[in-house]
Parts: sequence; structure tokens; C-alpha cells
Amino acid sequence: MSRVERLIGTEVVPASVDRDWGSFQRRESAFSPMYHNHLNSIVAKANVVAVSVNYRLAPEHPLPIGYQDSWHALKWVFSHSEGNGNETWLKKYADFMHVYLGGDSAGGNIAHNTAIRAGLDHEMDHRAVIDGMFLNCPHFWGKTPIGNEARNPERKALMESIWIHAYPNSTGFDDPLLNPAMDPNLSKLRCKRVLVYVAEKDIFEDRGWYYEKALRKSKWDGVVKVVEVQGEDHDFNVISPNSTKAKIVLRQLASFLNQGKV
Repeated sequence: MSRVERLIGTEVVPASVDRDWGSFQRRESAFSPMYHNHLNSIVAKANVVAVSVNYRLAPEHPLPIGYQDSWHALKWVFSHSEGNGNETWLKKYADFMHVYLGGDSAGGNIAHNTAIRAGLDHEMDHRAVIDGMFLNCPHFWGKTPIGNEARNPERKALMESIWIHAYPNSTGFDDPLLNPAMDPNLSKLRCKRVLVYVAEKDIFEDRGWYYEKALRKSKWDGVVKVVEVQGEDHDFNVISPNSTKAKIVLRQLASFLNQGKV
């Protein structure tokens, strides 16, 4: 199920969103007040049209169902690019030449993998253009610990348990869906601009930086930037949207969505 978040704007932002440590699993939906308010604040600040993807969650619906739901949602959005489809606001206000994907935590992971799949799908509607992607504290991982992961065994165990239960049939912690550095198709990422936010106290912090390095090492033809927010933890800007640092992130994201620099 998808919901158009805003009635006016010039761009479409298909956003897969999740919450805190409930990654990929049943905690919050796209309709929860926290994420409804979060996405509305982005829409209002950036003056965009947004589509919030209510992908099905584990354990009732284990991965890869969430990836599949998000992929079908993107194709549904793109189906409106020539005036087709049944969503009036998309047909009337969305600029399909400037589409962005984005998400928080697990949503960031899913946004990335959706962009990879779009780059591999030669039948994808080329009348719509994915300009860029924004990932907030993205949920990436790997078999070999990096950075602060080994220094926090309890959180490390929690992250690994989340993946095992969310995707029982995965190939493990180096599954390309979880560890982009292991994806042979990383260079196929279908966008030219990527903005990644990481938080200093977040166990995913080093994975955000590692993601940047992996993109640069691949033959992907684009520009990636990582912004680290000091003194904050996972999804801080979603959980505490009125904090000073959250407002700075919001302002920077709005600039990014409007082709500006961060």
C-alpha cells in the first residue's frame, strides 16, 4: 500500500521508511504518527510530492517481501509518468524527470536495493528519471565487523539477530542485500547523486562510511556524500525532530532534493 503524502510539489520522493531498532520488522508503519509527521516535514520544507511505502514487515512477512513490495510501489509511481495510473495528485503535480528514493534505517537499505534493481531492469520506464537517493542511518551490515561494531557486542548481536529473523533464507550477513560491498551489481545503482547521514553513536555509523567507499571503488558513475552528525544515535532526527541538529538535517535534505548542495 502506498500513500501520497502531499498535495503540491514538483518532485516525487518514493520513501521506504522504518523505525529505530525495529528494522524490517513489525514496530512502526508508514501510517504511524512519527513517520507521518517526519515525511510531512520533508515535504513541506522541500516542496515535493512524496509517496510513503507501507511495505509488509517480518515476522509475518519475512524478507524479501519488503523488497518486492517497495519495487512494485516504485513501478506503480512510474506508471503515472505519461498521465496513466489512478492517483490524481501524481499525474497533476509530480515531475517524473526528478525522482528521489530515500528512507531511514531499514528503509535506507530498501531504497538502495530498489535503486539497484531499477538499474538492472532494462524494461523500467525511462520516461521517469531517478535523480538521487538519500539514506538516513541506513541498515547495512557484514560478516566481518568494522569500526565500532566489535566494541559493542550486545548491539552487534542484536543487529545480527534482527537480520536472521527478518530474512531466515538469506545467504548470511554478507548477503548483497545487507552488505552492498558484496554486490557485484553495485555500479548499476540507478541514480547520480547519493546523500548518506550517519550518527556518531549509531552502530551503523561505520557502515555508512563503508558504503561510500564501496560506491567509489565500483564503476558507478555518480557522486556520493556522507554527513556525520556528532553526538547523536540512530534515527535521531526522526525520533527528536524538533532538536537543533534534526532541523539542520531537514534543511540540508530539502536543499539536496532541490538540486542544491549540502
